[in-house]
Amino acid sequence: MIHKECNFWNWKKWKISWSLANVNKKTPTKNVLLIHGFGASKGHWRYNQNVLGEEFNCFAIDLLGFGDSSQPFARLDYESPHNDSIKYCFDLWGEQIRDFCNVNIKGQVILIGNSIGGIVALKAAEMLENKCDGVILIDCAQRTMDDKRLKKNDILMNFLRPIIKTAVRTRFISNTIFKRAANPKVIKEILKKAYPSGKNINEELIDILYKPSQRDNSAEAFRGFINLFNDYLPTDLFKKVEKSIYLIWGEKDPWESLSEAIEWEQSFNNIKSLDIIEGAGHCPHDECPDQTNKIILKLVQDIK
Repeated sequence: MIHKECNFWNWKKWKISWSLANVNKKTPTKNVLLIHGFGASKGHWRYNQNVLGEEFNCFAIDLLGFGDSSQPFARLDYESPHNDSIKYCFDLWGEQIRDFCNVNIKGQVILIGNSIGGIVALKAAEMLENKCDGVILIDCAQRTMDDKRLKKNDILMNFLRPIIKTAVRTRFISNTIFKRAANPKVIKEILKKAYPSGKNINEELIDILYKPSQRDNSAEAFRGFINLFNDYLPTDLFKKVEKSIYLIWGEKDPWESLSEAIEWEQSFNNIKSLDIIEGAGHCPHDECPDQTNKIILKLVQDIK
């Protein structure tokens, strides 16, 4: 029988929520850590953690600012520190994952990340060095709004970008955007785009996304993230991760281009494979869990 326990870990000034599924084997087994995407939480691995826990020690974690983890105030680059505020960024989340692995997992680990969780996984893998055996990226965020991706010939975006960046710095505007998005009806409409097949869009999933958004400081991580216009691109980190990287992609992801993922596989020697989930969107692990779990199980078993 799978044993799944939920815990809180004190990290620096904050509480981090995490869970573990395993079969309590006496012999050593592999360790896997699941890292969710933007706006999600460890609960988004609802169809994966227990399945993977049948074979490995399968951990899942809430990134700082999300799920049941602490939600400190966001501090942008030009703002002075106050009220224990922090800069939400991939260095911060990568450090969180590195420290979690060192303190709570201790042994070797394989990192699995969806969307921005993929970039966090890459950054943590760089920090963990030889303690990380490999990285599996599920529809990794390509960060098309980053300044480094701005095209000189995109005249409209070059004009609008300074206006957008100035607007979203304002807490009033970022909070207003967040409040309008953080309701079940809007969440359901977003999910219809993210899950093009419509599979597994249910009340449980809406609750997983909606309930954390109703906490007091839930808008802070949103403000911090939407102001990350100059942070790591996945391609920046591929060059720094010495371990093997594996890609899993939803064929119909509306936000992260499959064609770019194909270019990644062809361009980086440490990307060993690209598995495409037919008909799936941005979150194939939840939309098509049986297919995704089968791929993950094989990849983890093959990683030495």
